[in-house]
Amino acid sequence: MEDRLATLAAELSSVTEAVTRTRHRVADLADPFRGTERDDVVLAIYEAERLLRGAERALERTTRAIR
Repeated sequence: MEDRLATLAAELSSVTEAVTRTRHRVADLADPFRGTERDDVVLAIYEAERLLRGAERALERTTRAIR
C-alpha cells in the first residue's frame, strides 16, 4: 500500500507541475491583448487561468493528503 501511495504522490506531483506550466502559458496568452479593445479575450484567458489555478490547488491538497 505504501508503494502505491508513493507512486500516486509522484504522479500527482508530476501532473501538478504540468498544470502549473500550462497555467503560466495560458496567462501569457493574454499579454498581446492587454490594453486593447479585446477585453473579452483577456477576461476569458484570465478565467481559464483561474480555473487551472483551482485544479492546481486541488492537486496539491490531494498530494498533501496522501503523504
